[in-house]
Amino acid sequence: MNTLSDLWHRVLSTQPDPPHLLVVVTGIVALLVVVPRQAWTLSRNAVTIAHEGGHALVGVLCGRRLQGIRLHSDTSGLTVSRGKSHGPGMVLSLFAGYVTPSLLGLAGAALLGLGRITLLLWISLVLLLAVLVMIRNVYGALAVLVVGALVFVVSWLASPAAQAAFAFAGTWFLLFGGVRPIRELQRLRRRGEAPDSDADQLARLTRVPGLFWVVLFGLVNLAALVLGGYLLVQPLLRSAG
Repeated sequence: MNTLSDLWHRVLSTQPDPPHLLVVVTGIVALLVVVPRQAWTLSRNAVTIAHEGGHALVGVLCGRRLQGIRLHSDTSGLTVSRGKSHGPGMVLSLFAGYVTPSLLGLAGAALLGLGRITLLLWISLVLLLAVLVMIRNVYGALAVLVVGALVFVVSWLASPAAQAAFAFAGTWFLLFGGVRPIRELQRLRRRGEAPDSDADQLARLTRVPGLFWVVLFGLVNLAALVLGGYLLVQPLLRSAG
């Protein structure tokens, strides 16, 4: 009982504001992972996990029956669910994919602003476990296990300073990493290489042009980046004031 109580206290405890340099450096590191093509090609797998997890979660909340998630080595993914092929539930589940990474980053920034570093890491583990249960291919399972193992090792074995660095870097990554796929999506659409993209499926369902949905994805993710970035740099602003 004491062990469980200690664990619960550890997860819910608050941590002090991190050093200002850590907030800045982790943001720069996240940018260096998102912007260069080679680094992004590898790290984009984490964004795809969040993207497909968003489809799955919103689909289930809208009453759809989730059949499985597949993640591919080219960083694409597929979430399969059963239910009506039209209507608000289908629209919401399609819309959720591209905005989920950024919204997760925003939620992470809010938790970090409250000093809940350990809680953020453990929530991340729970979400990854939920995705893992629904993975239906080997590469996808391996990708989720690698990310989950990294989060677990940091949350369980790393020092508080290392946990803070990891949590801030991961949150910055989701905020920045949620924006880049929108540009890539529109580039593929312009070339005619993504006829079944989320935006084009939404266009067929709603009869609203696909470009509208791309712009809406972008606006939501940029807003999350601005607000989440503000929450992350609040300690710097407080000290400056």
